[in-house]
Amino acid sequence: MNTEMRTHTNRLRQTNQNASSLLLLGMMLLLPDVVAHGQDAAAKPVQDGGSFTCAANHHAGVQNLTPNSLYKEGGYGFDLSTTPSRIAKGTCSGDKPFYFSAPATDGNYQVVLDLGGPQASRTTVRAESRRLMVDKLTLKAGKTSRVTFNVNVRTPNIVGAPADANTVRLKPREIGVLNWDNKLTLEFNGENPSVRSISIHKIDDVPTVYIAGDSTVVDQDKEPWAAWGQMLPVFFGPGICIANNAESGETIKSFVTERRLAKVESTWRKGDYILIQFAHNDQKSVPIPEYKQLMERYISDARAAGVTPILVTAMNRRNFNADGTLQMTLGEYPQTTRDVAAEQKVALLDLNAMSKTIFEAMGDAGTLHAFVQYPANTFPGQKQEMKDNTHFNSYGAYELARAIVQSIRDQHLPLEPYLRPGIPPFDPAHPLPFADWSLPMSPFLTTDAPYGH
Repeated sequence: MNTEMRTHTNRLRQTNQNASSLLLLGMMLLLPDVVAHGQDAAAKPVQDGGSFTCAANHHAGVQNLTPNSLYKEGGYGFDLSTTPSRIAKGTCSGDKPFYFSAPATDGNYQVVLDLGGPQASRTTVRAESRRLMVDKLTLKAGKTSRVTFNVNVRTPNIVGAPADANTVRLKPREIGVLNWDNKLTLEFNGENPSVRSISIHKIDDVPTVYIAGDSTVVDQDKEPWAAWGQMLPVFFGPGICIANNAESGETIKSFVTERRLAKVESTWRKGDYILIQFAHNDQKSVPIPEYKQLMERYISDARAAGVTPILVTAMNRRNFNADGTLQMTLGEYPQTTRDVAAEQKVALLDLNAMSKTIFEAMGDAGTLHAFVQYPANTFPGQKQEMKDNTHFNSYGAYELARAIVQSIRDQHLPLEPYLRPGIPPFDPAHPLPFADWSLPMSPFLTTDAPYGH
């Protein structure tokens, strides 16, 4: 076994030990079902997560949740003007989505949820800005299932940077979004979403997968937009954490000048990974020679820190020729990415090639279901028709994430052991039909927001 694989194996072994410890903690939270009544005691401030239950009888150190447990800065509770419709028999559940937040600083957190309750439920869980963590977990009445996943929390602060350059240059649309605050937020959605207990604890012993990219990768915070980066976490187990630092409008150059790369480099550690995908905006302002030079810099910086770089070619736009084939609209940028990967001996996820196969299999009409293509008034406040041939809805983003995962498996990359067991194989030539796919929408819908690449 080589040194690199030995490191991965040791990481996985340590993670399993941590998971066992958290399992023991979670068992303590499965308390008798009783109805919660009355006012909360004064909510005690908690640092970096905490343990919470919907049962009235609980152990010391575990916070009881009631309808009055509302999030305030530095505290914990139900957030974003939502509360569960019911808190009874040891379960928080509802007929509408609800949010829960706990204070958190920069870093990775392991979340352990006991989902289910006295009524049948189908629960989808997202974290922060709509990162998919649990995909439609269906449970019969009276059944409970424990799920464990990791969430990366970040703030604009850049540790160790000079005083005049110690924060990320956020765009106005990023101010106040869930990806850049001092809390960890969970969205419980679906058909009677139900949770019995929540455990959130900071961890520092799992590798992090950073993502650098643009709006086709970013954690899109409003429906109906979505990107593959925010779908990726659902495919990975608790042995690793996804940190999607992509942002709309970015080029490989602006990701540096806006100090986003500096933010990543201030927190990454030996044994981490970084996925790098740019092209859509680079066409407008970054010539190929500079694009290539900057990509080589990302690779060099990563390797110097003991971080594994992985390049991703940008997916195609929805532009069809008369014969049903896709037009190649990204110029030389995908091939340049392939060339750099070969020259630098870096792993490559060729999403450009895979997306061509996927979209041509869907066809011109079929891809309307994968991109942000909606008539006016499909959503509240949406006065104009949406005809976006670059950005995806959740269905399109999910299929692209499946392609990423399959390429990781096909190449047996070091990320493969961290994937969740039982993921079905994916053939880009046979994407899942739209009619067979579903995911509940988050409450936050666009109101004719301008497109941002």
